[in-house]
Amino acid sequence: MGAATASQTPPLVNALWVLLLGSLLGFELIGKVPPTLHTPLMSGANAISGITMLAALTAIIKADGSTPLLVLGSVSLGFALFNVIGGFLVTDRMLAMFSRKPARKENS
Repeated sequence: MGAATASQTPPLVNALWVLLLGSLLGFELIGKVPPTLHTPLMSGANAISGITMLAALTAIIKADGSTPLLVLGSVSLGFALFNVIGGFLVTDRMLAMFSRKPARKENS
């Protein structure tokens, strides 16, 4: 019996395993980052979320009538979009802390 006769795992089960393992790994890694590095980490997560958005779009396009895969891809796209927008807002606030404020003119 070759590999061709082995049963294949449905794509939804594979996607759920990737989601579960990625969530556990992310939780462990983020938990070990010192609080002073959380803001730069959020900025770096924007790039990863952008890649996640592309993967979610690919899952939606390749769903081929598979409603669970379509729903999972849509939810993933929504979460990744939320993360990108939040990351850009946090990065903007972080950069605003380092910008110079214009000098005030005093009326004497």
